[in-house]
Amino acid sequence: MSRAPSPRALVAVLAALATVGLAACGSDDPTLGGGGEGGGQESASVEEGPALEHIHGLGVNPADERLFIATHNGLFSAAERETTPKQVGTSTQDIMGFSVVGKNRFIGSGHPGADQNLPPNLGLIESRDGGKTWKTISLLGEADFHVLESSGGKIYGFDGTQGRLMVSRDGGRKWQERMPPAAVFGLAVHPTNPSRVVVSTEKGLFASPNEGRGWRPLSDQLAGLFAWPEKDRLYLVDGQGQVFVSANAGTEWQTQGSIEGQPAAFIAHGDELYAALADGTVKRSSDGGATWTVRTTAG
Repeated sequence: MSRAPSPRALVAVLAALATVGLAACGSDDPTLGGGGEGGGQESASVEEGPALEHIHGLGVNPADERLFIATHNGLFSAAERETTPKQVGTSTQDIMGFSVVGKNRFIGSGHPGADQNLPPNLGLIESRDGGKTWKTISLLGEADFHVLESSGGKIYGFDGTQGRLMVSRDGGRKWQERMPPAAVFGLAVHPTNPSRVVVSTEKGLFASPNEGRGWRPLSDQLAGLFAWPEKDRLYLVDGQGQVFVSANAGTEWQTQGSIEGQPAAFIAHGDELYAALADGTVKRSSDGGATWTVRTTAG
């Protein structure tokens, strides 16, 4: 059944994300697995807190199907039958904009941990060993990607430090800047045409057919976090936890179900959806968002 979203949905998602995600923001040395020499630049250290404080991203590693959870205090993972995530590696860096791009290959951004003498903003970082160690790819000290998505060899990132949308065609080494329609807190890339993207902003939903060079509005009453596993299945969860699906790239939406809480992260993997809640719980749906079960808890 189609639904015209209530105007309060946009206000709700903005308030929710300000509470659980974007407000929680922790390197100069190219290797980020442990300490490094920062060339005299000041570090922004991550404060100590609960292990799963502020979930920023989710991903499933195609190498072993483990769930990975990027947080304010490092990276955690859980195998299929594990409900309590365990820390990956030793770094407590604040990992933002987290995305799984291949087997054991992850990208992210964020801020250094207390054990790292590095600049406040990590730029684009990459792990090729399942999150155990990280290496700087570009923009160290220059960018903080709160949103980071990759598809078809392209990477899209929204840099919260300057409010710019950036696009890379070479794995994040070189970037082109784009002007988004407003501050971006959700982005999805078309699964078969990586030049097409949709963004969720403080002014609603917008779509671009050309890597963000031009935009058309989709809705000024709906906003949230995206997952786009197939061209005719674009999912969105709003600030109240309501899940929607669109069969036409965001032009029309249908209600599906609810995660029953404020969303902190949202992804698709195969036929499954995963959603992190503000309290550190991660839920999973195998029926397109209609029903949800607990995958992991904060412990």
